Amino acid sequence: MNFRLIPSFLCVALLGLVSCEPENKPAGPPPGGMPPAEVSVTEVTQETVPIITELPGRVASMRVAEVRARVTGIVQKQLFKEGADVKEGDVLFEIDPALLEANLDSVKASLARSEANVAQADQRIARNKPLLATKAVSQQDYDDAITAQSLAKADVLAAKAALETATINLGYTKVISPINGRIGQARVTEGALVSSAEATPMGLVQQMDPIYFDFTQSSTEMLKLRRAMESGQLKSSPDGGTRVTLLLEDGSTYKHEGKLLFSDITVDPTTGMVTMRAEFPNPEKVLLPGMFGRGRVQQAVDNKALTVPQRVLARGPNGTATLMVVNSENKVDFRQVRADSSFGDKWVVTGDIKAGERVIVEGSQKVAAGAAVKPVPFAPAADNKPADAASKPAEPAKH
Repeated sequence: MNFRLIPSFLCVALLGLVSCEPENKPAGPPPGGMPPAEVSVTEVTQETVPIITELPGRVASMRVAEVRARVTGIVQKQLFKEGADVKEGDVLFEIDPALLEANLDSVKASLARSEANVAQADQRIARNKPLLATKAVSQQDYDDAITAQSLAKADVLAAKAALETATINLGYTKVISPINGRIGQARVTEGALVSSAEATPMGLVQQMDPIYFDFTQSSTEMLKLRRAMESGQLKSSPDGGTRVTLLLEDGSTYKHEGKLLFSDITVDPTTGMVTMRAEFPNPEKVLLPGMFGRGRVQQAVDNKALTVPQRVLARGPNGTATLMVVNSENKVDFRQVRADSSFGDKWVVTGDIKAGERVIVEGSQKVAAGAAVKPVPFAPAADNKPADAASKPAEPAKH
């Protein structure tokens, strides 16, 4: 046997096996790996956004009346319940009136004596006047009678003034509320000695409805806002920024809207802040003096704000905000932006981004920077909320 021919036979057999493979076998994946990942995208939107400035502050009473003693005496009664609402003119305390009643009686007696002296002086003048013509009395005696009459009338005027003072002081034994409001804790109790000389504090009444909210804004922020408006980047708010919304300490929104009363004309040199004051209705007495809150004031409108859904924004450990953008070549770019304010369920973004660019909503976990993707429009799930909730206006941008 010729062994040199064996390799040739093997080659012919192998070629025959290869030629017997089916010709319609499906092709494998194309060279270069897996096909591009499919991602859902939405466009960056340009819209009009109100600029809402959120500023910290505290609630303050519109009117505060500190009830103090105006006469000296012993407190006999407390006629109010601590924490209750009182009206102007309500009696809050009663002070022992005995000494003041005695003083009033004494002043009345002095007035009666002065009036009697006036009557006596009148009679003396009436007797001496005809006698003066006949020289039965001297001119000096008649002049003395005139002087005595004038002094008696002056005593009457003084006694009447003393009577009025004594009457007023006696009225001060009933300590009344000077305003409508809510009274706090009593600062004296029955049996306590109060003094008009020291003006002893007895209670505090504060008007609760309406009520003030005092807050501050830095002069730097006010200047930035003014420059943005002067440059045309921002426009004045249609209502002048006079409406104020209040966020309470627990994060909830106070249901009544307030109005901005004024902005101070001076800057506090120690803090660099400008004080602002708003007025809120408080019929349910939810707002209490001293309560902390955050006032949201619409000060301007940005007609060219860029917004993206909140879910597309990612933040790094240091707080930097990034977006995953699909460029014109359908490749992924990472863009670093600023997102300092919100508008409803969207972020208002600034930086390396333009209106109309596509940002990834779903599928970002499957791609990396520079990867080719297959973008499809994002289709949000059907909203099961009631129609009235769906039509509720979005929350304005906060700064």
